[in-house]
Amino acid sequence: MSKRDRRRELPPVPEALPVPAVDAHTHLDACGAKTADEVRAVVDRAEAAGIGRVVTVADDIASAQWAVEAAGWDERVYAAVALHPTRTKDFDDADRAVLERLVEQPRVVAVGETGLDYYWDYSPPGPQQEAFRWHIDLAKRSGKALMIHDREAHDDILRILAEEGAPETVVFHCFSGDAEFARACVDAGHVLSFAGTATFRNARALREAAKLVPPDQMLVETDAPFLTPHPFRGQPNEPYCVNYTLRDLAELRGMSLEELVVATTATAERVFHLDQA
Repeated sequence: MSKRDRRRELPPVPEALPVPAVDAHTHLDACGAKTADEVRAVVDRAEAAGIGRVVTVADDIASAQWAVEAAGWDERVYAAVALHPTRTKDFDDADRAVLERLVEQPRVVAVGETGLDYYWDYSPPGPQQEAFRWHIDLAKRSGKALMIHDREAHDDILRILAEEGAPETVVFHCFSGDAEFARACVDAGHVLSFAGTATFRNARALREAAKLVPPDQMLVETDAPFLTPHPFRGQPNEPYCVNYTLRDLAELRGMSLEELVVATTATAERVFHLDQA
């Protein structure tokens, strides 16, 4: 098989984890799962690898509506709804009204992904920050976790959280900071979610951060179809691949695989109130 063909192929489904895990952040629609049958097929593959539940996350209004619908197709699927920071330039009252309605649905477990993204220039910082503040308020009013997208915006994220007053539960999705920023987040009581990027061998600062996070403030995710973990970096990603990330992080942290899976699953259940959704 050529290198080009391999990059189009899903990684093999690994041996199942010793106990069930949760993929705390994925995009099932972007994985190509548009229908109920396609969603079940993706989640079946995940369950075969020991990933028993997934949170599918919206980045625009249409995907928010779809995520809520998909969470009703399969009891292993939960939803998070928000407008991605790169799409906030034209965020209006109609969008807010839709999100206000969707967040009240019982299968919605988080407001996300929201936050700031200074890497792309699709939306200026002003509208991003205004939308972020609105989503913070929505999370507090709904009592659901705030799921943050933070790309090259660490200082402003923490500043705005302090100014607005952080919700009870804040999750830094696909945590991208170093050990110093991780300590600041942990000290503030926030939860850090690690994706396949934490397994990349050149991500030294991120891997140092992953070592120090207490297990009860740690989640694992795929952010599928992006960020496929080592050694399959560059290939398509699906929720079952969180299995690989857990194995790598357990070794990195000097923990048994079962110990880390149990801890991160307990964190997911607490953060997202999965027993109530």
